[in-house]
Amino acid sequence: MLFRKLGIATIITVYLLVLAGGIVRSTGSGMGCPDWPKCFGMLIPPTEASQLPANYQQVYAEKLHGEVEFNVTKTWIEYLNRLLGAFTGIVVLATFAASIVSYWKKDKFIVYLSLLGVILVGANGVLGKYVVDSFLKPGVVTTHMLLAILVIFVLLYAVSRAWSEVIVVEEFTRKSFLNKLLVSILILSTLQVLLGTQVREAIDKVIANPIFGYNRYAWIEQMGLPFYIHRSYSILILGLHGYLIWQLRKNISTFGIVYQFTQVLVGIIIIEIISGIVMAYFGVPAYLQPIHLTLAILSLGVQFVIILLLNFKSVTRFAQS
Repeated sequence: MLFRKLGIATIITVYLLVLAGGIVRSTGSGMGCPDWPKCFGMLIPPTEASQLPANYQQVYAEKLHGEVEFNVTKTWIEYLNRLLGAFTGIVVLATFAASIVSYWKKDKFIVYLSLLGVILVGANGVLGKYVVDSFLKPGVVTTHMLLAILVIFVLLYAVSRAWSEVIVVEEFTRKSFLNKLLVSILILSTLQVLLGTQVREAIDKVIANPIFGYNRYAWIEQMGLPFYIHRSYSILILGLHGYLIWQLRKNISTFGIVYQFTQVLVGIIIIEIISGIVMAYFGVPAYLQPIHLTLAILSLGVQFVIILLLNFKSVTRFAQS
């Protein structure tokens, strides 16, 4: 019981960290702390420039490509993101400890998955340092996000195995077909998320342009092909989820947890698309960017859970052994 509840809390914490990372990116706060793990060489960052050494601009000039100007808001956004990252590490360690206590004798695979979660969170923390050192190099930022998705999948698998002791899943016909459909949707949705990172990188280039960077309403017109592919691709994703609902209704014995999760998933997709439309027509507001990203990652997590639930018997073999 402890592991199941703590596992859910850990997954929520990781999603909050994804949201925090989105806020850092959308507000341009990634270099709010130019060093790592400290911030301007301090454990607790300053609240005003007077608390920094007089030569701090010279000290960090090379790292920040000469753009050194202390901004208390950006500094503290990045610092709070790092604190949440450290807290996530602690929670993941606690989840691993709980898995040993609860499942070492019953299902060691849950323990191994929890340990892998610890390793991946640690690796992503190290990668976070490289993100700073590389001055937010696009490919590194994308890898940082993909590793966070992998952490979520590993933890979801571990927690799903634990919850399978008490969850009853409805029966389906054509389960093999539904599995293939869900895996295809998960792969295509992941590609859509990657396309979204390309759009974000295109935005960064437009922002750096002295002609268009100040005018948010001109950003969409300047982003080019990545944006239009991403926008059109969302129609395919929505259509596939509508088709999934239809197939589940055709091949289900009773409406249960899988169907409920699928309804939630479709709702998330619709809200995500609406947020994308608002960004496209209302100047890409900064507050919507992290929400849009978090909804995308949340949809991947729900898709993965549905796949696990659909294969409930294979997930729960340990309970019968």
